[in-house]
Amino acid sequence: MANVLFTNVRIIDGSGAAPYAGEILIQGNRIARIGRGARSLPVAGVTVIDGAGATLMPGMVEAHTHFSWNDSPTLEGIQRMPLEEHVLWSANVAKRYLEAGWTSCVGAACAKPRLDVVIRNAINEGLIAGPRYLAASQEITVLGGLGDETLPHLPYPEFSFGVNVTGPEEMRKVVRMFLKYGVDSIKLNLSGDNFVPGAPATSTWMSDEEVAMAVRETKMRGKRLAAHARSCESIKQCVRHGIEIIYHASFTDEEALDMLEANKDKHFVAPGIGILYAMLDHGEPWISRQKAIEMGYEIEIAAAVDSLKKMHKRGIRILPGGDYGFAFTPHCENARDLEIFVKHLGFTPMEAIVSATRHGGAIMMRKDLGEVKEGFLADLLLVDGDPLSNLAILRDRSKLLAIMKDGEFCKRPEVASSRSRWAQSVA
Repeated sequence: MANVLFTNVRIIDGSGAAPYAGEILIQGNRIARIGRGARSLPVAGVTVIDGAGATLMPGMVEAHTHFSWNDSPTLEGIQRMPLEEHVLWSANVAKRYLEAGWTSCVGAACAKPRLDVVIRNAINEGLIAGPRYLAASQEITVLGGLGDETLPHLPYPEFSFGVNVTGPEEMRKVVRMFLKYGVDSIKLNLSGDNFVPGAPATSTWMSDEEVAMAVRETKMRGKRLAAHARSCESIKQCVRHGIEIIYHASFTDEEALDMLEANKDKHFVAPGIGILYAMLDHGEPWISRQKAIEMGYEIEIAAAVDSLKKMHKRGIRILPGGDYGFAFTPHCENARDLEIFVKHLGFTPMEAIVSATRHGGAIMMRKDLGEVKEGFLADLLLVDGDPLSNLAILRDRSKLLAIMKDGEFCKRPEVASSRSRWAQSVA
C-alpha cells in the first residue's frame, strides 16, 4: 500500500457536518491526517493527488444486497440459474458494485446456500474484486410464504428460492446448517409480499415460536439476524425478538413506531423503497402498471412513505439499498435510493449521504468505517461534482474519478484528466 495525499478537495466527511476544503493523508489502509484549508500536510514520499476541487467522501454502504439476483423478473428465474454460472455471475456483480462506489455491502440473502459465503471469502482472500461484504443465508420461509417455490410434482427442495421450515425444530436445523456454512447473518421472511399470490405484504407468516428459535440459535453463536418484514406485526416481531436489521417496514402503527423509537440504537431499517416505485413505473414489459396496482403496490408505496417519514422524524436509522437485481431494478442503480429519500421521505441531501456512510459503517459493525476521520479505514470516493447539489451524480460511474477501498485504488484517477492530476513526490 502506497502513502497517498489527496489535496485540493472538498470534503464531505459523512458525519453530517458542513463540507470543507482540505486534504487527507492516507498511510497504509488508514486515514492518517486531515488538514483544513490550503496545503499543510507533508508531501515527501507520497503520491499526491490534486483533486482540482472535486468532492472527497466516504465510500458508500449498501445495506440490503443480493449479489446472486441475476436481473430476472422472477424468483424462479434467479433460482434456476445453474450453480457454476451463478458463482461467476455473483463474482462479476460484486466487482461492479465496487466500481459503482459501493465499498461495503450487507448481504440480505443469497439464492443458493453458500453463494454469499463463497463470494465473501473470495473477496477477503483477494481472488476477486468486490466490496467489504457480510454474507447472508438463503431466505428462510414457511410453506406458502415469500420464497417458497416448491411444486407438488417436483418435490425437490433445491428448486425452492427460500428454505422452508415448519415449527421450531425445523427452524433450529436450518439455522444451524447456515451457521455451519459460515454466514454472517440469518435471513428470515416474516411477512408476506405483494410479489407472491396469496401472501400480501400486510400478512405475517412466521410464528413467534419459530422466530424465537432462530434468534436463540443465531445469537448463541454471536451472529445476527435480518428480516423481510413488510407487515406491521412482523416489524413488532423484529423488535420483540431483537432482530437487528429490518427490511422494508412498509406498514406501521403508533405502537410499532414507538417500539422502534425506543430501540432505535439497536435496529436498522433498509426499506428497499426503490423496488416499490420500480414495480409501478419500470415494470414493463414484465408487469404492467395496472397489474402492479392490482397487486397492491400503489397502496404499499403510500403506506411505506408515511411510515418511513415518521421513522425519519423519530431518529430511526434508515439506510439505502435493497432488491436491486431484478429486471425492473437492475444492479448498480442502487444510489437512486438516496434521491428517493430526499424526494419522498423528507431527507436533506446531507442526511441521505449520512445514511449511506456513517450509518453504513454502523450496519457493517465497524467503528472505524463510514466517515472521513483520522484513524478510520481509507474507503473513499473522489467525485466530479457536488453530490449535495445533485445526488444523481453518484449513479454516474464517469463522475467517480477515484475509488479507494482499504487504502488501495479500485479505480485510479486518470493521469491526463482535466479534473484531477497526480504525480509521485519523492523525498
